[in-house]
Amino acid sequence: MQPFRIVGFDGILKLPMTGNNHRVLRILRLALLLCLLALVLQVAGIRAVGTRAASPTIDVLQVQGIINPILVDYVRRGINHAEESNAIAVIIQLDTPGGLDTSMRDIVKDIVTARIPVAVYVSPAGGRAASAGVFITVAAHIAAMAPNTAIGAAHPVSLGAEGETQMSPAMEEKVVSDAAAYIRSIAQAQGRNMEWAEEAVRESVSATEQEALKLNIIDIVADDLDGLIGQLDGWQVTMLGGAGVVLKTEGATIRYNQMNIVEDFLYTISDPNIAYLLLSLGTLGIIAIIYNPGLIFPGVVGGISLLFGFYALGVLPVNYAGLLLIVLAFALFIAELFTPTFGLLTAGGLVSLVLGSLILFKGGPLFRVDPWLIVIVAVLIGGFLVFAVTQVIAIHRRQASTGWEDLVGKTAVVKVALAPVGMVFFRGEFWSAISETGRIEPGEEVTISRIDGLKLYVTKKRIME
Repeated sequence: MQPFRIVGFDGILKLPMTGNNHRVLRILRLALLLCLLALVLQVAGIRAVGTRAASPTIDVLQVQGIINPILVDYVRRGINHAEESNAIAVIIQLDTPGGLDTSMRDIVKDIVTARIPVAVYVSPAGGRAASAGVFITVAAHIAAMAPNTAIGAAHPVSLGAEGETQMSPAMEEKVVSDAAAYIRSIAQAQGRNMEWAEEAVRESVSATEQEALKLNIIDIVADDLDGLIGQLDGWQVTMLGGAGVVLKTEGATIRYNQMNIVEDFLYTISDPNIAYLLLSLGTLGIIAIIYNPGLIFPGVVGGISLLFGFYALGVLPVNYAGLLLIVLAFALFIAELFTPTFGLLTAGGLVSLVLGSLILFKGGPLFRVDPWLIVIVAVLIGGFLVFAVTQVIAIHRRQASTGWEDLVGKTAVVKVALAPVGMVFFRGEFWSAISETGRIEPGEEVTISRIDGLKLYVTKKRIME
């Protein structure tokens, strides 16, 4: 084999042209090509990553409906996620008739203290920012509205500041003054029309999107979300503490942050009508179980409905007088099953149910149960109770028609203390009973001595020694 030779300064190795050396050269060339290809791909990847990193992201939250604690949690989670994921801004698409004062103030605080700009966009066309929505819109770093939208009517009674629908003049003046001072403060902080904001609270004035723009209530009128983002490019925002931020929205990626399944479900059941329906279904299921202890499905559905109904009551402005009337109504319904009074207790319970339903929630029309829903629930419950009581009476009469001789000497169990009148359980039914041997406690066995109509006369069962 010939030795290696180095020719000049070109750095090329001259190898003898043998079969093995040809294979070595091909391997070296292939390795060099692979290295060059890997280098090119790496550079391209770095450029692609750099391009993606440079693309700004804007998170969009959709707030539609009554402002309540569920929406507070959703908005707070959305703003925190945008901050942690380095989004350049958050846009809240808002369409609300108003809501709870405490929830509104929580959302305002989350917006004001956010570390990135928050824009509130009243949309879609036909939407509104009423009552609590006015405060939220005014508090935003950037306020925008879509065509054919409205803003205003922020009187505290509609907000349900204290959950009251009627207030004394002195209390109303205190609530109105507090709300007026609050909206002036947030309007001043964002450089907006404080006089109009105060009039929205004191006089319930409203404005269209064009009027709001002229009055310096909002900053932008945009046809759609893309148009809004286009107008935000280069917009300068002053954050809490005085720091200035210039938005660069060109080529921004829109990322929708929707309610998760749990938030969406809880927000749905927090509607006053849904909450009322859940309470009604739950109690009806309990009544069905009491009427027929062998039923399982109504009990399961009733228990679950009651639990969700109680949760909804926890986030709604409940009038406890109305709640007590509803509880009294269902107590009367249950008593009707134990002591058939031919509909007297049922009638009283229905009256109590309707009155309690009408005043169940405070805070104005936003939290009022639909009267038609109340009528439907009352009719369904009344119909069920009429059926149940009719069946109980029919069974009692059918049993009595066999002759009282068949009942005499039989054993029953006391359910409601006989002092001397009470209730006993006999042949799967509850009977009104009268003790002929003094007071008899629940759980004790008695012997039927005679029957008079639907009443049993009983004596304390003697224990054989």
